[in-house]
Amino acid sequence: MFIEQIETPVRYVKGIGPKTEPKLAKLAIYTAGDLICHYPYRYEDRTKKIPLSQFKTQKVHTIAQIVSRAWVGFGKTRSPKFGITDGSVRTAYYMAFNQSYLYDKLPEGAVISITGTFIYNHEYHAIQCVKLDELTVLSSLGKLTDYADTLPYNSRVVPIYSLTGGIKQKDMQKYLLNALNQYCKGIENKTPREVLQKRELLSMQEALRAIHAPKTIEEAMLAQKSVKYEELFAFQKEILERGAARKSTSDQAEKITAAKKENPLADFSPTQKLLLTKLPFTLTEDQMRAIAEINTDIDMGALPSGSFIMARLLQGDVGSGKTLVAFFAAARIADSGGQIALLAPTEILAKQHADKAARFFDGSTIRLAYLTGNLKADGRRQLLKALGEGAVDIAIGTHALFSNDVAYKNLRLAVIDEQHRFGVLQRNAILQKNNPAPHLLMMSATPIPRTLAITVFGDLDISVIKTMPAGRRAILTFRQMMSHAGTVYDKVKQELQKGHQAYFVYPRIKGEEGDEEITPLGETEGAKDFAGRADESFDEGAKLKSAEEMYEYLKTAAFAEYSCALIHSKIPEDEQRGILADFQSGKISVLVATSVIEVGIDNPNATCMVIEHAERFGLAALHQIRGRVGRSDLQSYCFLICGENLSQTAKERITALKNTNDGFVIAEEDLRLRGPGELAGIQQSGYFTLGLADPLRDAELLEMAHSDAQEYLAAQRRSRF
Repeated sequence: MFIEQIETPVRYVKGIGPKTEPKLAKLAIYTAGDLICHYPYRYEDRTKKIPLSQFKTQKVHTIAQIVSRAWVGFGKTRSPKFGITDGSVRTAYYMAFNQSYLYDKLPEGAVISITGTFIYNHEYHAIQCVKLDELTVLSSLGKLTDYADTLPYNSRVVPIYSLTGGIKQKDMQKYLLNALNQYCKGIENKTPREVLQKRELLSMQEALRAIHAPKTIEEAMLAQKSVKYEELFAFQKEILERGAARKSTSDQAEKITAAKKENPLADFSPTQKLLLTKLPFTLTEDQMRAIAEINTDIDMGALPSGSFIMARLLQGDVGSGKTLVAFFAAARIADSGGQIALLAPTEILAKQHADKAARFFDGSTIRLAYLTGNLKADGRRQLLKALGEGAVDIAIGTHALFSNDVAYKNLRLAVIDEQHRFGVLQRNAILQKNNPAPHLLMMSATPIPRTLAITVFGDLDISVIKTMPAGRRAILTFRQMMSHAGTVYDKVKQELQKGHQAYFVYPRIKGEEGDEEITPLGETEGAKDFAGRADESFDEGAKLKSAEEMYEYLKTAAFAEYSCALIHSKIPEDEQRGILADFQSGKISVLVATSVIEVGIDNPNATCMVIEHAERFGLAALHQIRGRVGRSDLQSYCFLICGENLSQTAKERITALKNTNDGFVIAEEDLRLRGPGELAGIQQSGYFTLGLADPLRDAELLEMAHSDAQEYLAAQRRSRF
């Protein structure tokens, strides 16, 4: 029996009952298994003496003597007050409110073992115990020196748990011990015994007992490591098996893979070859490798002996040419008679892809369609009819592509751009539009660090585009204080005078009726870090510039001689598309915006990106916004204008962006600064939920579990043949 299979209601654990059950439910504890998995968040090591003299820095655990006692209050409300010393300070005091029975139990001269929290009370000029955790009488009348250098017989390592109203720490400790005694004996490991021995880890039965009732801190740490490993190994085994289930391992598939490595160009389909000749540039080595990997996946899916379905993540930096690779994949599917759905998170990005596709596939036989939620009824009806009859090869659009009334004749490939903006249910909705499920190609311009790639996308194959198209220059990035923004404006004017264009990005727009809408960390990122703490990257009292008010200033004062335009999420999408078309054609020189322009905008003539209140944006968002420039052989610039009072985290974000244009380096730094949190859409990934293990903190253990799971599954496969 595995721990998650212990489904006995928690009320049947000794000492709990129906009255305590709803209290535990507030901690998401419903079964005995849930209770056993309610792990301590820290330990108190009461095996070591901590004297009263250290009360300022940590909890006291010491041997002390009662040196005085007195009654405080009158009548029935009397409470005893004790003077205590352990030799390290003269006297500390404990007020035992409503505990009159202690007066006789603790006479003057009694030697006690005491654990509690002490403070210095400035009003009474005395050290005072404000929270008593444990008190044991060692002698009713004795000498402190007889006990001072010893520890009490019941000294131990005490687990400390998260609680809810009505449950005390001692209660929770008791519940856990009772649950272990009742249910722990039958718990099995998912990790093979030989792997546990190899890694010198405890079995789950041993680990669970040691994690809730450790004899030493060292034993508690080993128990934690063992439980974390069990979770990570089970997770890695699950996603590796999921990935293997999609793949054919026939000799024919291996021959296909080997042949493509020999000469990937010879393997291009007719339309792929046609498109290759039309390109005004040469594909990068990384693009060629990614296309070859996708071609191999598609061909293996066509084998009569296999049931291979591609599930591949194509990740590459901003402007690295991922969309072009996706178009080549679509061409191969179309050549074999299949349909393709290319899904984008916004209408702006979907329209950008549709326009690019129209130019790219011009002259070929491929038939395109653009589908969004704003399509009028008559046009939508005709388009859906064409999709259902197979008269459309590539459908490009937003969430409308997986609406209930959308049917495909033979959907063979789903391409999902900016995949982290879609939840698992949304991804599944498009995959369920065909039986068998279509191949899946997910694209991300936010590179995913290796640790998270293993954790979240371990059942996917990953193609990486690191090299940028030839001729691209690194974007020069500068930080400037808000008080010196004028010098940035002067530099932008120099670029405008050369006929180039510029973006100005702001973190907020004005809401209706004068209210302010503020996006603290960019429109795609949360305002809290992975531990749930509020972001402290900026001065809450700082006056934030809005996109509207700065648009008025820039068009009438700073850049009055140039055409300016404003774009943000509250502007109707038809109007947004018109503004972007004018910016693309050069009719607009200065585009003032929020982070709505973070993705999907490709203007090679734009050379200046100005981000004001840059400390308000997350690192990944800053990198994406900066990527709107530097899309040609022109030298481009990014200016990060910041407030005066930056936190250390904000300084590190800005410094990281200044120091590199490499999105993979930035992704690692973003992971370090923010933790896994919302990075790469992990919170909505829909995959296995870990308990004690954390993929960032336990990255080394994760790598170990990944390697062991691979070896174990490979050995299992060998034993079957």
